[in-house]
Amino acid sequence: MTTNTVSDRNMTIIDHIGRWLNWKRFLLLATLWMFIVSIVFPFYWMVASSFKTRAEIGARETVYVPATLDFSAYRELLDPEHPSFQDFGRNFRNSIIISLPTAMVTVALATLGAYAISRLKFKGKNVMLNSILVIYLFPGVLLIIPLFAMFARIGDTLGFDIQDNLFVLMLTYLAQTLPVGLYMLTNYFRTIPTEIEQAGLIDGCSRMQVIWRITLPLAIPALISVSIYTFMIAWNEFLYAFVFLNNNNLFTLPIAVNTINNDPSPRPNVVMAASTIMTVPVMLLFLGMERFLAEGLAAGGVKG
Repeated sequence: MTTNTVSDRNMTIIDHIGRWLNWKRFLLLATLWMFIVSIVFPFYWMVASSFKTRAEIGARETVYVPATLDFSAYRELLDPEHPSFQDFGRNFRNSIIISLPTAMVTVALATLGAYAISRLKFKGKNVMLNSILVIYLFPGVLLIIPLFAMFARIGDTLGFDIQDNLFVLMLTYLAQTLPVGLYMLTNYFRTIPTEIEQAGLIDGCSRMQVIWRITLPLAIPALISVSIYTFMIAWNEFLYAFVFLNNNNLFTLPIAVNTINNDPSPRPNVVMAASTIMTVPVMLLFLGMERFLAEGLAAGGVKG
């Protein structure tokens, strides 16, 4: 047994850390921990505050861990027997009703458009793709006025009201979700070898059969990525819903949280509970589909 082996065995954990640690590793670990804390702590604070009493939230000294789990904020949001019942479940359903169709319609339209841009030859298709991305770069506040005026004129012509209309609101969301869906899917379709599709055409498949049987199965990671991303955009969208919705029964989650926050009698624990209910489903969806998101956002590779 060598001297170095004996000395290594006699070293404590602190000695091993001291030998392994240098300035580069220390700075890397410090930066990593700061990054993790800056992400995890706000989420922890939101969840912990939702279980605090009003006395703990209003205390002079900061309470990081609630003494007991107080579910009164969640009861106010979800329990019909509570005297200040908010019926937050209805707002949850409204967000589902808006977000799911937005994601599905975006994927369907973006699939056809992205396939045409990536596979068909026509003049100006690169300019078209870049112009679509430029539209996405505009802030929503610049698009909402022309969108509102356009849908108002269509509504007057066809005889329907655009206010408090969830279907119209879903159509306005496409102005935000469709450009990014087109751009992501176009780049992914370009990674799929054209030889596979040519073989399908030679075997007698039509173009739509090639898309359905060959291209789409290979593009499942990208389709799931676009679905989740557009679902999150619609789920968290505030401005368009704030303009198009006036009926409390049709409010989506962001509008409901804002309404609770602006209540004359402030209840921070209820606001935090509402924010937790709004955040957790998206986090679970993201974590459950993380593998597909990683593959889709990396633009895939040659499969098959």
